[in-house]
Amino acid sequence: MEDQRITKVVVLGGGTAGWMSASYLGKVLGPAVQITVLEAPSVPKIGIGEATVPNLHKTFFDFLGFAEEEWMRECNASYKMGIRFVNWRTDGTGEADARPFGDSIDHYYHLFGLLPNHGNLPLSHHWTYKKLNGQTSEPFDYACYREPPVMDKKLSPRFADGTKWTNYAWHFDANLVADFLRRFAVNKQGAVHVEDVMTEALIDHRGYVTGLRTKSGAVIEGDLFVDCSGFRGLLINQAMKEPFLDMSDHLLNDSAVATQVPHDDEANGVEPYTSAIAMSSGWTWKIPMLGRFGTGYVFSSRFQSRDDATLEFCRLWGLDPETQPLNQIKFRVGRNRRTWVKNVVSIGLSSCFLEPLESTGIYFIYAALFQLAKHFPDKRFDQILIDRFNAEIETMFDDSRDFIQAHFSFAPRNDTPFWRACKDLVLADDITEKIKMYRVGLAVNMPSTDESTYYANFEVEFRNFWNNSNYYCIFAGLNFLPDHPLPALAARPEEVESAEPVFDQIKRTQEKLISTLPSTYDYLKSLHGA
Repeated sequence: MEDQRITKVVVLGGGTAGWMSASYLGKVLGPAVQITVLEAPSVPKIGIGEATVPNLHKTFFDFLGFAEEEWMRECNASYKMGIRFVNWRTDGTGEADARPFGDSIDHYYHLFGLLPNHGNLPLSHHWTYKKLNGQTSEPFDYACYREPPVMDKKLSPRFADGTKWTNYAWHFDANLVADFLRRFAVNKQGAVHVEDVMTEALIDHRGYVTGLRTKSGAVIEGDLFVDCSGFRGLLINQAMKEPFLDMSDHLLNDSAVATQVPHDDEANGVEPYTSAIAMSSGWTWKIPMLGRFGTGYVFSSRFQSRDDATLEFCRLWGLDPETQPLNQIKFRVGRNRRTWVKNVVSIGLSSCFLEPLESTGIYFIYAALFQLAKHFPDKRFDQILIDRFNAEIETMFDDSRDFIQAHFSFAPRNDTPFWRACKDLVLADDITEKIKMYRVGLAVNMPSTDESTYYANFEVEFRNFWNNSNYYCIFAGLNFLPDHPLPALAARPEEVESAEPVFDQIKRTQEKLISTLPSTYDYLKSLHGA
């Protein structure tokens, strides 16, 4: 029989998506498959600073064989225990400094720590019962999680001896990540790096891509082509003519202005969280790393001009818009109708994009690579493999879109035309069902509270990424509460009373952590040797 195995994979585009693809597929496929990365050296990189979600290390770097400390040092990485949402309930441009919940600054946390259970129910149900019955005024995040007071004080998710006490994600320099993975893919895995510009995709009579012609006149042949060409979608959209499905009826933001800001870490500390600061027509991210933070204002061009958005953004940080280097970005919101067409698979920005409110960008890359490895074809390109892959990516994207839209649709803030318009956005059927469940107190895809079990199976985590504890953090943080306590719990008031020791233990743990943990800045200094 003819050998149908794929032997040549061509990745179009470098950057984070391109080199993550090359290194991951190089690990999965081994030396029998030649991987070539065609990277145009003149194409600017999008990344100003990246935030991630907690499964990144286990499902990507650990899979490649890197210790966490190794890749963190290479990428100026810092820790992210969650997201701090500022002024999503009240007027104002907000601040990024941490304050306790009782202070005047309006904020709430979306935590990555696992929500405790009591009596076979998430602790959120017990908090809801107390809140709706006037038995507590303490916010959900501070009552049910250990992390918020620690984050307020900018303390580390690891003890001084390196012991990890909570779940966390990371902040890092995306350009350093791309360089690190490029060196690994080329020097350790044997990937071929071609610096040139694609001028033409060569397509055969079946509509399959057979090679990429470059500006220098070379032709790079391949069996499978991975499109990491960013928003341009040079292969998936331009060569394969696959339509991009615009979803601006669900999310209004389509533009951003971004920069890097120097930071005095010794004087001010390093925040172990991403900040999401509500603005007049969108929100600003703050991603702290040693010596600086990356920041950008994501806004809707329907409600604010680029010049006005730039001025508002610069005022937030005290920057001079005339002298500060600024990266102006226009992006498309949505996904390709199909991510994989014939022998072209789109990864990263060429596949789909949602504003980075919950660190979706990097997650979409390695989740798609995980699915590509699972459904990897031979030269027959069986359609069932392609169809199943596309269905998984569609579900991943649409679930993430719904979760992010919930932040805007349920935010009480309505002081500007943008925030008022967010209340009129169309809600998809899936999230409408989840909201109905939430209103009556039912859990939505509740994960195990055993971290080792929950994060050991990426297939389970992939399907249930936006789970009950995530929705509870956002909805409760936005003061959107269930209509009534879970009836099964309300029928057993003794069960509610028995949860009090759990809440008390959380308070004792918070106090102990505050008294024993190093600052994030001190721990990062030790980690990075600086």
